[in-house]
Amino acid sequence: MESRELLEQHLQEIQEWEKDQKDLWFWEKLGRIPFKLLDKMTPAFIQNKIALLVDELGNYIQSGGKYLINEQAMIQKIRHHSSTQHILAISDIGQIPLEDMITLSDKLQNERVKFATVQGASTGFGGIFTLAIDIPVILGTALKTLQEIAIIHGYDPNDKMERIFIVKCLQFTSADIVGKEAILQELSSMNSTNKASDNMISQLQGWQEVFYTYRDQLGWKKLFQMIPIAGMVFGAFANKGMIQDVAETGIMLYRKRRIYEKLNEVES
Repeated sequence: MESRELLEQHLQEIQEWEKDQKDLWFWEKLGRIPFKLLDKMTPAFIQNKIALLVDELGNYIQSGGKYLINEQAMIQKIRHHSSTQHILAISDIGQIPLEDMITLSDKLQNERVKFATVQGASTGFGGIFTLAIDIPVILGTALKTLQEIAIIHGYDPNDKMERIFIVKCLQFTSADIVGKEAILQELSSMNSTNKASDNMISQLQGWQEVFYTYRDQLGWKKLFQMIPIAGMVFGAFANKGMIQDVAETGIMLYRKRRIYEKLNEVES
């Protein structure tokens, strides 16, 4: 079991990361002003495709649907790379050393970022003709990455509450400073009360409005990808950045939850 000092050191690093996220608001707003105008230039079928995917996020929250991953394959992978070999279920993973979780998370992030970069470049080659293929793939990659990160930290994405947490992580990556602050408060409250979980569920009843920011951000990034050939560069850059941000958010917020639980174990 890790010492309190080590856990608090990692917790402090996460809190510094959260502070840095809030400080990005000026540059985010500066960058979004022209792109909101450019977003109007995006063809209707692209806008409809993104709107359809936002609807699919609602289905994911309710049942997981086609986006649920094979947890047994992930458990086997964690067992193979962890210093703890007695891992039979996701609940066992929560007991592995935090350093193992960090190593596994970093490795996963690198793998997913490489995949997203290649994916964005390959679909960007055909411009507007292949863009419709790329949008659902990048969303699926984001959800898969967050589910894998959840399992690495000992949380089961088959649980509806975890799927809400995962979608909140996805929302965090495209939120402005006010949104990020609100999401951090919501997710932090999960560490202490079950009522907070009920509140998060009720808040997500109107989740279509919550994801307007996600739709807008994805829309302008994909706008540049519509240019044939040159879209390779834009596609690779956009997909790499999105998955890198999604993975980093998931790693930090799930690690924070696990550290709090380990600190409670140390105290008891």
